[in-house]
Amino acid sequence: MKTLITVVLSLLMASFGFSQKAINETKKDTTKLEEVIVVSRRKLSNHRQEKTLSSIDDYLEKSNKVTMIKRGNYAWEPTLNNMATERLVVTIDGMQIFGACTDKMDPITSYVDVSNLEKVTIGSGQEGTEHGHSIGGGIDLKLPTSKFNGSGFKSGLDLGYETNGNYKATGLDLTYTGNIFFITTDGIYRKSDNYDAGGNEEILYSQFEKYNISLKSGYKFSQTQHIDANLIYDKATDVGYPALPMDVSLAEALISSLTHYYKPEDKALKSIETKLYFNTITHIMDDTKRPIVPIRMDMPGWSDTYGFYSKAHVIKDKHRLILNLNGFYNKSLAEMTMYSNNPNEPDMFMYTWPDIRTLYSGVFIKDDFHFNDYETLSSSLRLGYHRNKISKAVGVQSLQIFHPEVKDEQDRFLISLASTYQLKKENYDLSFGLGYGERAPSVSEGYGFYLFNNFDNYDYIGNPNLEDEKALEANFNFKQKFNDFEIGITTSYFHIMDYIIGDLAPNVSSMTIGANGVRVNSALDHASIFSTYLNSSYKISERFAINGTLGYNYGKGNNGENLPLIKPISYFAEFNYNTSKFNAALQLDGNGNQSNYSSMYGENETADYAILNLNLGHIFYNKLGKTVLKYGVENILDTNYSTYADWNNFPRQGRNFYVNLSFVFP
Repeated sequence: MKTLITVVLSLLMASFGFSQKAINETKKDTTKLEEVIVVSRRKLSNHRQEKTLSSIDDYLEKSNKVTMIKRGNYAWEPTLNNMATERLVVTIDGMQIFGACTDKMDPITSYVDVSNLEKVTIGSGQEGTEHGHSIGGGIDLKLPTSKFNGSGFKSGLDLGYETNGNYKATGLDLTYTGNIFFITTDGIYRKSDNYDAGGNEEILYSQFEKYNISLKSGYKFSQTQHIDANLIYDKATDVGYPALPMDVSLAEALISSLTHYYKPEDKALKSIETKLYFNTITHIMDDTKRPIVPIRMDMPGWSDTYGFYSKAHVIKDKHRLILNLNGFYNKSLAEMTMYSNNPNEPDMFMYTWPDIRTLYSGVFIKDDFHFNDYETLSSSLRLGYHRNKISKAVGVQSLQIFHPEVKDEQDRFLISLASTYQLKKENYDLSFGLGYGERAPSVSEGYGFYLFNNFDNYDYIGNPNLEDEKALEANFNFKQKFNDFEIGITTSYFHIMDYIIGDLAPNVSSMTIGANGVRVNSALDHASIFSTYLNSSYKISERFAINGTLGYNYGKGNNGENLPLIKPISYFAEFNYNTSKFNAALQLDGNGNQSNYSSMYGENETADYAILNLNLGHIFYNKLGKTVLKYGVENILDTNYSTYADWNNFPRQGRNFYVNLSFVFP
């Protein structure tokens, strides 16, 4: 392990060393610290990502600030700035969509695939509040833009296979583009058996099967107006979760939208985009394939969301304005049936989400004021009205056992504001920002009833009387370029007030057999989260380049306890070779020992690890179009390891050989 750490540090130091010959000369180019990850299949051949058929989860994990919590081999939960999805706003092309699983086995990212998307936009902290209120930031999964270029028919075919888990993937897309009309459809199918951890250790219940189909069409009325209609159907079955006591027999989503675009000839008003949307999710947990469980249970959940937004772009003098008016209505319902092992005793039924209705409406305003060609001040404000209603009377009665003053309705007014100063010069750029944000408790935090968390082995009870969670934040980014050498640092700090987390209820009996007890959601007075990342790269020649990243994170509550799921020291180093038709990359990826773990909230110490990956790619051109071949091996040394973000320390994949073949027909 020490040898591998030495290697990555040597690569980082090599970047600094190589820079000495470049300091005397600068290049007229600046690159803003990346906030956007491109994931369109048509653009994948030039991306650092090694596989053309990688999942959305794999792409997101390449970002410094994003880590994926893994409960199995499917549907990883994204965290941003060491904050999970309760503190984030995750949207699909600006559309609000909410999972239907009380155990967070269906994050929003699991209901789309690379075939649906063009890019992913990541906004840290209050920079990510265009589509809703958050503390940690926003992730928006962008659908492809409209095309009226008259290029006619196009198609593409993707094939993928991986040895570990006998994983198979197939994708197909067909497109017709005219001058006033276009239609595109695509589908992707993925199937995996149980995978093996390092040392050929089979991980039971890690299988899954999924397919995703999408259809998008558009019609152009004139040079200033057109409409798009979009439909995505996603279905996963037989999904195993080795880190949890239950699996998933069905995770199904239908996502639909109709969008009107208006681009007037007015010089100030650049565009107005208005979208109406509806999505519905069905999620069914069961334990029928688990051979031994204390008691059999069915836990289905449903989530329906209706919404809209209308967004305008205005350019006036030195101002670049975005105005976004949006709203949604969501219905979240989940239930649990526990089947008695004694035929003389009745089964037990209860609502774990007692039909919670959420109504939200808000407005977002952002102004980028350009002092000159180098300096910009970006300021944003979001105001919102948030209302929850418990539609099931039994839900109110159940929560009144723990909170006698509970009412069936709760109104909240939320505010978010941020301001960032940016200076961009020929060979460097820097930015400094401040922000303040508020968020309402999630459905589980506010209204969940006996939700079992096997991470700390406690049942959780929601608290509708929780205060809004609030955060002050500061961030700093700096990047310097010396010809072919580049170095940058990005830092963020969050002071979170009324930090929502479970508190022990010593005199309450648990519902789950074998649970340690019950926690009722309450709030710490405050908590602090800090992160910093050092990034460097050096272009040795036209074909060779190296880059490296070193990160440090910290999180602690005012009670002196470490916060859970805070990333330890991390590092990444990569050596690249690229030509116009071939690329190769050798990667070293690892984390240090997680010594600052949170034993109070179920964490234990996670050992350090480091893995090596080798990725290669070819592009072939012929009369029919383009063929892209991606192949390589992950975890070359077959290391048996788990990370801090692997639920209950279940191990990740061992050695894995893969090949992806993509055909693009113009």
